[in-house]
Amino acid sequence: MANTTISMSKIRKILRMYTQGRSIMSIAAQADASRNTVKKYLSSFKDCGFTFDEVNALNDKELEDLFGKSKEQAYSDRMQSMLRCFPHVDKELKRTGVSRHMLWQEYLKEFPNGYQYSQFCFYFNQWKARVNPVMHIDHKAGDKLYVDFAGEKLCITDRDTGEVLAVEVFIAILGASQLTYVEAVMSQQKEDFISACTT
Repeated sequence: MANTTISMSKIRKILRMYTQGRSIMSIAAQADASRNTVKKYLSSFKDCGFTFDEVNALNDKELEDLFGKSKEQAYSDRMQSMLRCFPHVDKELKRTGVSRHMLWQEYLKEFPNGYQYSQFCFYFNQWKARVNPVMHIDHKAGDKLYVDFAGEKLCITDRDTGEVLAVEVFIAILGASQLTYVEAVMSQQKEDFISACTT
C-alpha cells in the first residue's frame, strides 16, 4: 500500500511540475525518475484529456486506474455494466435539462451495487475521451471570443407591470482566460445578438 501511495505521489509531482512549465530533464531530476518514465506519464496525461486540477482531484485508486497497471486488467462485470450505460448517458446529456446526476440516479436504480457519483463521472470522462477525443487548443490572450445562446430561457419580471417575460441568455467566453459575459436579451434576432456582442 505504501508503494502505491509513493508512486501516485510521484505522478502528481511530475504533472504539477509539467504544468508549471518545467523541462523534462528538470522534472526527472526533481522527481527522482528517469526521463523515459516522465515522458510516459506526460504522454498518458496528454492523452487522457483532463486538466491537472481534474487529475489531482482523483484519489490514489482512481489515479492508478488512469496511469497504473489496472488499465491492463480485464473489466469486472460491475464495470462492464456501467460502460454499457455510457452511450445512453452521452445521448441523454444532449437533451435540455438533463444532468449527469439525474442519469447516475437512473443507473443506480438499475444497478444498486454500482459506482458512486464521483467514480461514475470519472469513468464517463475516460470513456468520452476515448470515444470522442477532444483536441486541446492553445489560445492567445484576446485572440478569440466564443459566443452563443444558452439552451434554456430564463424569466424576468417587469417592475412596472409585474408581467413575467421569457428571455434568451446570451453568453460570450474569451478563449484564453475563460472570462465569461452573460446578458439577458429579448430574442435571438440579429438586432439583439449584435447589441449583446457590442455591449
